[in-house]
Amino acid sequence: MKKWDIKKFLKELAIGVLILFVISNLFSYLRKPTLESDSLPPMQVKLLDNTLFSSTDLKDKPIVIHFWATWCPTCKLEAPNIQNISEHYTVLTIAVQSGSSAELQAYMREKNLNFNVLNDTKGKWSKEFHVQAFPTTFIYNSKGKLAFTEVGYTTTAGLLARLKLIE
Repeated sequence: MKKWDIKKFLKELAIGVLILFVISNLFSYLRKPTLESDSLPPMQVKLLDNTLFSSTDLKDKPIVIHFWATWCPTCKLEAPNIQNISEHYTVLTIAVQSGSSAELQAYMREKNLNFNVLNDTKGKWSKEFHVQAFPTTFIYNSKGKLAFTEVGYTTTAGLLARLKLIE
C-alpha cells in the first residue's frame, strides 16, 4: 500500500479549492441581475422591527442590500455572515416571500439574528432589483453607486474585503 504524501495532497486540495473559487465566481457573474441604473434607488420602507429605513439617510456610507428567503438553504448558511457584517456596516436585508411578519420575527429570534429586515411578502423589491436567485447581495459605495453584486453564498471575509475596497 502506498503511503500518503502530505505535500501532494495539500497541492491537490489547493488546486481544487482554486478551481471551485473560479467556477463559483464565474457563475455569480453570469447570474447577476442587470439593473437599469447603477445608482441606489430611493427607498423609504418600514422594517420588520417597525423602524423606518430611508436610503436618503445614508450620507457617505456604503450599504449592503441582501436578498434572502427563509426557505433558501444557502441563505440559512449565509445568515451568520450577514449578521457579522451588519454589526459594522449599514445592511438592509430583504426577506422575499418568507411568510408573515410574525413568522419572520420568530425565524429571526430562533436563529439569533437581529439585522435590518424588510419583509417583501409579494416580491416587489426583488422585482425592482431583478433578483432571480437567492441569496443575492448588492454593495453600494458611499456615493450610492453600485460597486459589487454577488449571487450565491459569500463569506464574511469576502463581504468585508469588498467593503474595504470601496471605502
